[in-house]
Amino acid sequence: MAKALLGYVGGSDPRLLAEMRRLQQRVQDLESELVRIQAENDTLTAAAQHEESLLDMDIDVPKAEPALT
Repeated sequence: MAKALLGYVGGSDPRLLAEMRRLQQRVQDLESELVRIQAENDTLTAAAQHEESLLDMDIDVPKAEPALT
């Protein structure tokens, strides 16, 4: 009788197990997406900083002298 009670009370519900597997997969998918988006963000941040540093550079351009007429 103990086995019957244990099976009844402690048995795993297949729907619950399926839902748990689905949620675990969803968490893994979201973690993967987060890593991908963070890498993309790091790349964009580095590119923006590079462009900003190019804009901040002082470039010496010789001034054109007026043409003699």
